[in-house]
Amino acid sequence: MHMRQLAAKFLRRIHFPPRRFSSSCEITISNALPNSLSGKTKCSYNYGSERSRWRMNFRDRYLWTILAGQAAIILGINANPVLADKPRESSSQNGFNTDDMSGFRKIEDGSVISNEHTAKWRLFSDKGREGKLDQAEKFFFSALQEAKVGFGEKDPHVASSCNNLAELFRVQKQFDKAEPLYWEAIKILEESFGPEDIRVGAALHNLGQFYLMQRKLDEADKCYERAVKIKRRVLGLNHTDYADTLYHLGTVLYLLGKEKDAEAIIQESIKILEVHDYAAQLVLMYLKSNRLSEAEDVQRKVMQIMELSKGWNSMDTVIVAERLALTLQSIGKIKEAKELLERCLEARKSLLPKDHIQIAANLLHIARVAMLNSNRLRKINISEAIAEVDKAKDFLHSSTRIARQVLNKLRVQKGKKQKNEASEMKREGHAALVILLQSLDALGLAETAKQELLESQGEHLPHVEAENVLLQCISSYKEFEAEKLISDSPKVKTEYLSCLRHLLSLMIDAGSEDKVTLKDLDDEIKHVEGEISDYSKQKP
Repeated sequence: MHMRQLAAKFLRRIHFPPRRFSSSCEITISNALPNSLSGKTKCSYNYGSERSRWRMNFRDRYLWTILAGQAAIILGINANPVLADKPRESSSQNGFNTDDMSGFRKIEDGSVISNEHTAKWRLFSDKGREGKLDQAEKFFFSALQEAKVGFGEKDPHVASSCNNLAELFRVQKQFDKAEPLYWEAIKILEESFGPEDIRVGAALHNLGQFYLMQRKLDEADKCYERAVKIKRRVLGLNHTDYADTLYHLGTVLYLLGKEKDAEAIIQESIKILEVHDYAAQLVLMYLKSNRLSEAEDVQRKVMQIMELSKGWNSMDTVIVAERLALTLQSIGKIKEAKELLERCLEARKSLLPKDHIQIAANLLHIARVAMLNSNRLRKINISEAIAEVDKAKDFLHSSTRIARQVLNKLRVQKGKKQKNEASEMKREGHAALVILLQSLDALGLAETAKQELLESQGEHLPHVEAENVLLQCISSYKEFEAEKLISDSPKVKTEYLSCLRHLLSLMIDAGSEDKVTLKDLDDEIKHVEGEISDYSKQKP
């Protein structure tokens, strides 16, 4: 049986402890609201013609929503089990090359000696990891030669170079060349640091993955067993790197038919990773530093184990999938993001009530992807671009309708709620109002984009629809302004401020002569900006 099928069958038998995912409206808030990237990220993205002031920025809350929060396990089982080391496979249409070498696992830790050869050795090593497969071999050979000449045949620099070259040959499936290099690296490290050193453990883990990839299970078992013992002693029982090797050992044991032992070991590794919330922290770190491709790698591994262990009948899987989709969207993999978000919507509709606020948020995400696709099509096929805008509008109308239903229901229930239910109602109301404002704001964008597309075909109509939608956004905020439990939030005010700014920009672009209205809008913008500033000053 194929390894993926074996793994899926096995993992479904495991009882996973309760996870800290949530399908409540609190999760929806984090899904729907901005969690900005680094302040240095300012890649603007224009919708429409150059004359329009309505610009989309990669940091805008209604385009580039990045999810933070609880996540699942980082490690998964694939048809190719060497997940941690497999080079990233990105779509060539997005400018990424499948020959990326950045996934290589290093074993040096900076404690090796330095001399005048160090710079050359490191330069060759780095260039090898950064280069394509056809270039990497030359650089890794140069690094190995420099290490032997500059440091001696048995120096740790040589071990590191052997490991890099072995990894390259593994990727190229030149297994006969890779194996002796792995063993040479281990031998040098044992002689330099002792057989129980952590660097030896890391090298054994790499060799175990090499054997597992070829289904040499007995050899892989021996490598992982020894690596686990070293990492347990040096790193401790709660370290994520120990859990990584433990997980791979469990995979090998299962494939050897030792299902009971495998189950216990994999459960232990999962428990360690859950305690550390490793994947969530790692993804958040990558997103904040704008390392989106690396975030994608981790999220794909998380997604894989969620699909295998829980399937699409779990909200945990849906939430993880949505996070991956939004990362794909921000990288520019629009088609894959769209497919994943549509599957999330399908799952939510089967798991949640039809008017649940998470469904509204999901529709909002799909609408944003449709708008990105429309912008891509505007230079290729105007009719198709308009059709995509119309799809986005339909999604946004549905999102708006659901958010209003939730808010109206909460308003009716407000007087009937017990005190201990007030905080839950506040979370639900907050999420619903944010999504309502975001949906209306995005709908105004869609109306403007469609108007510009029609103008490119010779039609000249006033921006009445966009203005009306933005006025609805403003009136919706005002409608709930008295409901302090709902609207008294800097995130809500930020969405309200966005509507105000877009309406002012639209009126100015349209040549409005209503100076009173323009002044009122400008005054209100300054007032809300002041309120948001006061919130930020109150932060501890």
